[in-house]
Amino acid sequence: MDVLTLSLCSFLLFYFIISVWRIQKMRLRLPPGPTPLPFIGNLLQVSFALYQFYPKLLKQYGPIFTIWFGSKPVVVLCGYAAIKEALINNSHQFGSRGSLPISERLADGYGIITTNGERWLQVRRFAMTTLRNFGMGKRSMEERVQEESRHLIKAIEETRGKAFNPHTVLGRAVNNVINLVVFGRRWDYEDENFLKFLCITNNLLNFLRRPLGVAYATFDNLMKHLPGPHQKVFADCDHVKTFISEEINSHRRSLDPESPRDFIDCFLIQANKEKDMKNSEFCQGNLLISVFELFMAGTETTSSTLQFSLLVMIKHQKIQERIQEEIDSVTGPDIIPSIANRLEMPYTNAVIHEIMRYLDLAPMSLAHKVTEDTNFRGFTLPKGTTVIPLLGSALSDPECWKSPYDFNPENFLDENGKFCPHEAMIPFSAGKRICPGEGLARMEIFLFLTALLQKFSFHPANPTDTFNLEVLRRANRKKGLSYNFRANPRMEKMNRHTSPRLKDTLQ
Repeated sequence: MDVLTLSLCSFLLFYFIISVWRIQKMRLRLPPGPTPLPFIGNLLQVSFALYQFYPKLLKQYGPIFTIWFGSKPVVVLCGYAAIKEALINNSHQFGSRGSLPISERLADGYGIITTNGERWLQVRRFAMTTLRNFGMGKRSMEERVQEESRHLIKAIEETRGKAFNPHTVLGRAVNNVINLVVFGRRWDYEDENFLKFLCITNNLLNFLRRPLGVAYATFDNLMKHLPGPHQKVFADCDHVKTFISEEINSHRRSLDPESPRDFIDCFLIQANKEKDMKNSEFCQGNLLISVFELFMAGTETTSSTLQFSLLVMIKHQKIQERIQEEIDSVTGPDIIPSIANRLEMPYTNAVIHEIMRYLDLAPMSLAHKVTEDTNFRGFTLPKGTTVIPLLGSALSDPECWKSPYDFNPENFLDENGKFCPHEAMIPFSAGKRICPGEGLARMEIFLFLTALLQKFSFHPANPTDTFNLEVLRRANRKKGLSYNFRANPRMEKMNRHTSPRLKDTLQ
C-alpha cells in the first residue's frame, strides 16, 4: 500500500470516527430515537415514508423523538397535544422556518416559505391580507372561483357521460384560480403555455415526494453539483420564473394605482408607497418568488383534495345523494352555491372536513427551527434544532377523534346534525407558520365541489370498479391518483323527482 492510499484511508477512518463521536455527543442532548447509521442516519429506516413509520416510533419513544437525515438531527412531534404545545403555546420558540434545501435553491432568499425575520413578516402579512381581501379589484375572490367553476362544469359536460380521468381538468380549474388571483386572467384549458406550466408544477411536486427529492434535501451540498433529472426540474422552474418576471414588467407598464387587478398590482402599489423606506421588503425579488410560490403551491394540494373528494362520492353513493339533497334544498338547481351557503349545509361541510382529515394529504409539516435553547417536555432543544410536526398524527389522534382511522363525517357533527369544528383539524398546520393560502383553499374546495355535485352525479367508469380509500389515499401522497369515472348530468333527473315542497322552496 503506497503512502497516498494509506493517507487517504487514515483520513477516512479519522473522519468516520469524528462523525460517529459527534453524532453520539448530540444524541445525548436530544430526545431519544432509533440509532442512526454513519453518513446516512435513519434515511433507510424512516425518512422516505416517516408518516408510515411514526406509529411504531411513537409507541417506542413517545410523542417526541429524534431521527437523523444524514448527519442532521430532526426532532419529530406526534399527536395534537405535542404539536399544539409547540406551534401554538410556544409559537415564539418554534415559529422559525427550518432548512428546506430545495425550496431555498428555488427562492434564493426571497418569498414566504423559506424566509424568517422581518422579510418573512412583511411579505407574509401582505400575502395573507391580499388573499383574504374579497374586494380586490372589481371582483371578489369568491366570484373568481365561481367563474372558474362554470368553466369546469362546461368542460365536464363535454364528456357527455363518457368515462374520463378528472386529474387534468381539475388541475387546470384550480390553477386558473391562482392565475386570476396573481395575473388577473385565466387561460383556456388547452393553452399550450398553461399546460406546460402545469406539467412543470407536477414534476416539481413529484420530485419533492420521491426518494431523489429526499436525497437532495439530505445531501444538498453534494446533489446540487451532480447531474441528473433533478437539474432539469430546477431549470424548468427557472423558465416559469422568467415568465412571471415578464408578467410583472407588463403589469408595471399598465399599472393603475386606483384600480388594482390582481396580486401583482397590489404588490407594485405597495412597493411604490414604500419606495423611500429603508427597511421595506417590497422589492422585485420578493414579488417574483411570492408569485412563484403561490403558483406552485396553490394548485396540486387543492386539486388532489377535489379529486379524492369525487372518489369518496363514487365510493359512498349515499353520502353523495345526501349532499345533493342538501344543495338542492338550499340553492336549487340554477343558483351556484356561495360561501354564505356553507352555514346552511352542515352535512356537506362535515363531509368536506372529513375528506381533508382522512386524506391527510401533507402528513409532514414543513421543517421548523427553534429560535433559542428551549426546554420542551423534559428535553432541552438547542437553538437551531430542526423540528418536524407530523400533522397527520394530529388528524388521526385517537385522543381527539370519534373515528380516527375510518372515513366518518360524524367526526364533525353533533347529536343534532349540526356542524362542529375541531381544534385538532390542522391540515394547513398551526401557529405562526400556518399556510397563508388556507382560506382560499377551503373556499375553492367548497365552491368547486358543491358546484359539481349540484350539476352532476358521479359514478364508476364500470359498474364492477371498486375503490379502497385507504390504499388510494396513501398512493395519493406518493404519486397522485389516476382513475376514471363518469359524470351524469342531474338537471333532468332533479326536475322529474323534486318534491312539491322543494319546488315551492326553489320558486
